[in-house]
Amino acid sequence: MYAKILAAGMYTGLCVLLATFALYLTGAVEPAIPIDRLPELWTLDVTKYLEAVNVQYLHHEHLLTGWTWVGAVGHGDYLNFVGIAVLSLVTLVCFLRIIPTLFRKHDYTYAVIAVLEVAILALAASGLLAVGE
Repeated sequence: MYAKILAAGMYTGLCVLLATFALYLTGAVEPAIPIDRLPELWTLDVTKYLEAVNVQYLHHEHLLTGWTWVGAVGHGDYLNFVGIAVLSLVTLVCFLRIIPTLFRKHDYTYAVIAVLEVAILALAASGLLAVGE
């Protein structure tokens, strides 16, 4: 079951990545950062890049970090993050699916490990464990 869910999630994420990237490249969904400006911005370190992107192009009062990309998903370049999010959730979904089976088979050690894994992944995805600024 785990392998079937993993394969389906991987192919789904890949299809979403390809579709959103095609929308971005074709200009069907306008990017927040014009593609022709990217080479100039790539020379900046990450802090200066985020400041330049937000101040000059998006006009947000805060930097787009963590889950704040969801608010910018209407832009083609941020729309690409949806596929990455799908791929990131696949392991969590796989574990959630096998936990009841592990308990039903009285395989409590692996069941507890799977529950802990889900808790750790959910905590990491929540953004509550931010490191740095």
